[in-house]
Amino acid sequence: MFPNLLIHEARERLKKRVRHTELIHSHYFSEKLGFPLYFKCENLQRTGSFKIRGALNFMTSQPREKLQRGVITASAGNHAQGVAFSADLLGVASTVYMPENTPLQKVLATKDYGAEVVLIGRNFDEACAAAMEAQKANGALFVHPFDDPLVMAGQGTIGLELLEELPDLENVLVPIGGGGLISGIAAAIKEVRPQVRVIGLQAAKAPSAWQSLARGKIVQVPVSLSLADGIAVKKPGKNTFPVIRELVDEIVLVEEEEIAQAIVALLEKTKLLVEGAGAVGLAALLNGKVKDIRGKTVCLLSGGNIDVKTIARVVERGLLAAGRYLKLKIELEDLPGSLARLSADIAAVNANVYLIDHDRRSMNLPFGATEVHLELETRGYDHIREIIDFLEGKGYKLEVMK
Repeated sequence: MFPNLLIHEARERLKKRVRHTELIHSHYFSEKLGFPLYFKCENLQRTGSFKIRGALNFMTSQPREKLQRGVITASAGNHAQGVAFSADLLGVASTVYMPENTPLQKVLATKDYGAEVVLIGRNFDEACAAAMEAQKANGALFVHPFDDPLVMAGQGTIGLELLEELPDLENVLVPIGGGGLISGIAAAIKEVRPQVRVIGLQAAKAPSAWQSLARGKIVQVPVSLSLADGIAVKKPGKNTFPVIRELVDEIVLVEEEEIAQAIVALLEKTKLLVEGAGAVGLAALLNGKVKDIRGKTVCLLSGGNIDVKTIARVVERGLLAAGRYLKLKIELEDLPGSLARLSADIAAVNANVYLIDHDRRSMNLPFGATEVHLELETRGYDHIREIIDFLEGKGYKLEVMK
């Protein structure tokens, strides 16, 4: 069992330095899912995620001489900001190695906290290897993103807050990357209420902890580009995995479309902005991935650091997946009035044109034809079927686009 004394010490160390984030009851999702659902809003934490807890706890636990050469770390974004903020607070230099595909918003935010940023590697693991090599050369103190007891203890303070505010908690859903967050929370909660069900969530494109738990040992998996970039890690940690194996009840995988839909649903129904990693818990619940769940349930929104371009893409993807958005390619006769008739027919089925592109010059079209690309706002899959059936009934040659 993880030494829970570390978690309680972390809480005292972090008092007045990190935000005791809100626990919000969601009436809408509680009614939709059939059990009381709460959101623990670490997306509202200082630096926009839970990562500040572990980073600051680790750094404030070190003798001052260990910090003299500064600190160094690797991160896909949130840990970077936690380390940079903590280093600035303590007056020490910080260097952060980040994957080359890290969203610009996270890079700029890390720099704003005073860190030197080095972009290297295709993913977290490659950036981490580069950071460790640099640490050997310059002697800075390495702050691991998840695989350190002090970092795990800092994240575990979330579990203590949950028990205080919701002592009759029955289930908690926690995102998993390397495992620092869920191992700390599970240790804090299971010590007091061992019957609480602790459920981990991973993106199907990065199922390292899921596969490791299934095989009973740490395994490394290939990682694909995911909306949940904050938890896209090739393997869990040597310190975190034993805790996960002992205390986590199950791990569930979610797909990219499900994550996109959950981000959009949180925006629409709760006005909360989360990144992909923060939405995996709700994604699992909305898609029935967690079985036999009942009683008071907490879904941890682990972070809210998502850049504007990604938000735009995610909203469009989420609307498409939810049947709220339809893309069509339609071939028309190149005659006056053809486009007007199409517009009238679309209006007849109460679809709203969001975007239209009329191409009369494509070499792929037969002579005398023109092509129209339409993006329509719709009311769900039944409405989409109605639109397609109506237009095909009118004789239009159409193709649904992704």
